[in-house]
This record gives sequence, C-alpha cells and structure tokens, in this order.
Amino acid sequence: MADTEKTTSRPPSPLHRDDKVVPPQTNASSDSSNDEGIYVVDWEGPTDPANPKNWPVRKKWAITVVVSAYTLLSPLSSAMMAPAGDIIAAQFGVTNSSVSALLTSIFVLGYVFGPLLLGPLSEVYGRARVLQAANFWYLAWNFGCAFAQNIGEMLVFRLLAGLGGSGTLTIGGGVLGDVWTAEQRGQAVSLYSLMPILGPVIGPLCGAWIAQLGDWRWVFWAPTIFSVAVQLVGLWFLKESDSDCPSAYAPVLLERKAAAIRKKNDLEGGCHKEIKTTYYDPHKSWKTFVNKSLFRPFAMFFREPIIQVMAAYMSLLYGTLYLYLTTIPSIFQGLYRQPIGISGLHYIAFGIGLAVAAQVNARAIDRVYKYLCQRNDGVGKPEFRLPCMVPGTFLLPIGLLITGWTSRSDIPWIAPDIGIALVGAGMVLNLQTIQTYLIDAFTLYAASALAAATFFRSLAGFGFPLFAPAMFSSLGYGKGDTVLAAVAIVVGILRAPFLFWKYGERLRNASRYAKR
Repeated sequence: MADTEKTTSRPPSPLHRDDKVVPPQTNASSDSSNDEGIYVVDWEGPTDPANPKNWPVRKKWAITVVVSAYTLLSPLSSAMMAPAGDIIAAQFGVTNSSVSALLTSIFVLGYVFGPLLLGPLSEVYGRARVLQAANFWYLAWNFGCAFAQNIGEMLVFRLLAGLGGSGTLTIGGGVLGDVWTAEQRGQAVSLYSLMPILGPVIGPLCGAWIAQLGDWRWVFWAPTIFSVAVQLVGLWFLKESDSDCPSAYAPVLLERKAAAIRKKNDLEGGCHKEIKTTYYDPHKSWKTFVNKSLFRPFAMFFREPIIQVMAAYMSLLYGTLYLYLTTIPSIFQGLYRQPIGISGLHYIAFGIGLAVAAQVNARAIDRVYKYLCQRNDGVGKPEFRLPCMVPGTFLLPIGLLITGWTSRSDIPWIAPDIGIALVGAGMVLNLQTIQTYLIDAFTLYAASALAAATFFRSLAGFGFPLFAPAMFSSLGYGKGDTVLAAVAIVVGILRAPFLFWKYGERLRNASRYAKR
C-alpha cells in the first residue's frame, strides 16, 4: 500500500513486470503490452466499475452487513454458554472452577490458530470462498456440541468450532479493505468491529435465561439456526463465480479478467506470449504459499512494531472482555444474590456502553479523518484514525476501577454497572480504531495483519478467564481490577495512540508490507 492516500481517485500506479517498469497508459485502459509479448492486466483506469472500490455504495453496504453478520456469529456462540457453564460442568461431573471456565474460553483458543491458515488462504484464493467454508465448519461443530456425551467431547467440539469461527474475524476486515476507500472505510469498520464484542453481550444475556428456564443444549442450537440463515444470505451476496456478485478481492477479479483475455488470445492465434495481472507472482506454488503466506502473520508481527504494540493492547482488551464474561455472573450471583437469569441482565450495561460509543465513533472516525486530510493538503494517512482512540484509552481504566471498587454487597448494583458500561465503551473505541488503522496501513495484507493481532489477542481471551477466579479470590475485585487498569494505562494511554501519532509514518516507510 502506498504510504498516503488521497481523498480523491488516483491514477493507476506504474506496472512492474519482468524487472522493468511500464509507465501508466494514456488511454482509457490500464492494460498494456511490451515488445516481448507480455500483456499485463490491470483496471481500466481509476474509475473502472469492475474495481471493488468503485462499486455502488448500496452494494458495498450489503457486503458489509453480510460480513458483519458473519462476524457476530462465533463470538455469540463463544459467550452464550458462559452462564450455563456451571450447569454443563455439573452434568459432566466437573467440579474444578478453572475447567468450568475452560468450557467457555477454549472456543477462543481456536481463534489463535485458525487465522494463521485462513487469513493467508483468503489472500491467495479470494475472501468469499474461504469465509464461507470457515463458517460452515464452525456451524457443523457448534451444532455437534449439543450432542457431546462427556467433558472431553465438549472441549474438542468447542475448539474445532472456534477454528471455523475465527475465519470471520480474520477475513472480514480484508473484505472491507477491498471494497471501501480510506475516506469511506471508518463507518464500515465501526459496524464490523462492533459485532465481535456485541456478540459476547447478547450471547450471555440469552444464555442466562436458557440456563434458568430451558435445556442447556439450546445455547448451541439457537446460534446454529442463526448461522444457517446468515450462511444462506452470504452464499447469495458473496459469490465467487457470479459476475453480478463477485469476489471483492482485487487479485481474484483481475485473474478472472486475465483468464478471459487468455481464452480470447488463444482463439485469435496467440498474439501475446504471456498474459498476467499486476499481482502475478512467478514463484507462486504450495511451497511458496507455506513459506510466505502461512508464516506471513508471524513475519509481520516480529518485523512490524505497529502490529506488536497494537496486538499487545488488543490482547489486553480482548482478555478483559472474556474475563468480564466469566466474572459478571460471580459478582451479581455471588455478591448480590441474584438469580442466574436476573444476573444475566447486567450484560445490558456492557451492551449500552458498546452501542453508544460505537454509534458516536461511527460518525466521528470518518469526519476526523477527512478533517485532518483537508489540513494536510488532501493527503490521508492511517495515523489520522488515532484521535478517536484517545477517549477509549481513558474510559477503559476508569471503568475498571469503578467496577472493581464498587462490587460490594453494601453498594447498589447500579454502581458496578456504570463501570461495566464504561469498560464496554473504552473497548469498542479502541478496537474499532485499531482495526481501522491496521486495515489502512496494511490494506493488501490486511487479513494477515489482523491474523497476527488476532493470534495474540485470542491467547489473552483464552487465558484471562482461567486465572481470573484465582486472581479475584486472592486480591478481591478492587485490587484485581486495579492491576488491569494499571496495565491499560501503561499500554494504552502512555503508548498506543501517542506513539504512532508521532512515529507511525516513519515506521510505515520502513515496512515491507505497509508500502505495498
């Protein structure tokens, strides 16, 4: 990706082929041929309607809504069983609290490994087919969880469901990077980013009442039914072969165009020796796919300071999210002696914080970006996303401190709910901004960049709930949340937004991936 992005359409970049640079064409088409008979396929100028970034806005939003619905599914499933975890554990004869928490968090362990395969696969074979295959895998194993006969089967089925569920969280951001320009992308990413944390709010709220009033198996059957409906809609809107609803991934679209030209070239006697796209890789094979694509998320993490710091902060956010999923029931059932269904209603406080902050940020993130572009002579930078992150870095530790120190039976339950709402607001502001920034900075490799971040944030989502019972038992909610708040201040307020505002462009200029 180029280091900066104009707020207006840009002419095609020079085409690179056979170690030679071919200047942009002066005619309407950007396809070109050289003296050696090599024909390079590109978009038909900057306004080519086949380019996903030039698609109608209605079509872009249809794709965004479908991808966001996919992204809601697996977090919904990962968290819906949290209130029913103790009931399921009791049925299988499990008494250890850490194993009970593992029933919920092992789903997130699938998020650790799935993106490393699915993200790079989507960059080679296109987003849609990999996204749909991953969702079908999740759907099958999540349905199977309802038929588990023992704790071992339940853990294995949950892990396999998480592997498939990770595809939506990894690939969806790449789809948005494919279809939206930088100045339009903020609102779309705001909707998309809201889903992974709105799911863990809706899920436990529904799961609590299912656990109290019905059969625990419905915590698996209900999201499976929803997933089937979304899968059917996705098969229509995210087709790989239908010209009316094509893949949004530029290399796949151009390769399809090149294949049609090759066919015509053969029929006309082969006037071109070779026909390839601007994304052509002469060394593409399964060996190079394994060496480059599968290991690209790791390479990006270890080589890119941007991803390292953002992944560290996302790990704290995601770990805190899943820690809250497992501790909210213990606060309101244990300290306030509320029934399981009533205690589940407190997830609404989390949802209010998420929804309000997400709506505000959805309107602010693109406006701030455009305003800063205008002040920079119309040139956009990924760093122009960062101001919207600043309020979130303050709201998160404040909410943690309020929740921790007001979680006492002699203080009304509304007080910790206020803290929970502020934590939700801080999380969504940070997550939306971080994902938008990573997509802007690594557009072509957005899926790999998000896969790297998802790998480490999912490790935190898996691990935090396992030590939470011991930590809060030893320190109490006040001191325990103070520890988390201190880490949030160090990583968030003191590092993430301000560090990259000052040094982000310099780091991108030195990057192998951000410049493509």
